[in-house]
Amino acid sequence: MLKLSRIGRLLENVPQLWNCSQIAGLKYFPAPIKFDAIEKVDRPKLKIVEKVPQFTAGLRPPKMQKRLRLMRGPELVHNKLIHRQYGIIALGGGRLKWNHFEMMRMGVGRKIDVNRMFAIWRVDPPWQPVTKKGQGQRMGGGKGAIDHYVSPIKEGRVIMELGGHLEYPEAYKILQLVAHKLPFKALVVSQEIMEKRQAEEEERKRSNTNHYTMKYVIQNNFGGCHNWLSPFDHKWFGRYR
Repeated sequence: MLKLSRIGRLLENVPQLWNCSQIAGLKYFPAPIKFDAIEKVDRPKLKIVEKVPQFTAGLRPPKMQKRLRLMRGPELVHNKLIHRQYGIIALGGGRLKWNHFEMMRMGVGRKIDVNRMFAIWRVDPPWQPVTKKGQGQRMGGGKGAIDHYVSPIKEGRVIMELGGHLEYPEAYKILQLVAHKLPFKALVVSQEIMEKRQAEEEERKRSNTNHYTMKYVIQNNFGGCHNWLSPFDHKWFGRYR
């Protein structure tokens, strides 16, 4: 009888213990993100880019110089996200070959869900010719034949965008697969990350108490630095090399 009475008292306290456990484990989760204002595109996957640009019939493809200025300096136009969601930006200058376009197209195309995601290009297909002489040829004899075409990229250029009904952790896993394979340093960003980077840069300039900045030193020719500085240092004050 003694054992049964103890069991009975424990059973009476079970509902109270159960209610306490429910209250102690109560958690508040943030509301899910709303995707009502997102504009869908006609083609969710990345388009196939041409390996060689199309020219008028009978027109010889033109040859160009290296034009390194196309890779130097900051990107002033295509440096913001159109859909204000996620994308890949370049952290340095470089060139994209057709192989890089195919790598990004196939890598992202295998991972996205076409029913709720889409991806778009933000760079032009390869258009700048790169010449190369055949193996074993001597120097001279004119400019070599066109070997392949590239797309020059500046720092801050948006390479591609990813949008739809997804959040940043899911977009990061998809974009990071191709971002580290590019021929230059690239970063997977969201609209919040880009705004934070811009705010940090402005705060760094505003909170700088050193009056002898690189811009001030170059403009006032401290130590005769104009004798060995390049024209790009006079333009961007040592930031973009």
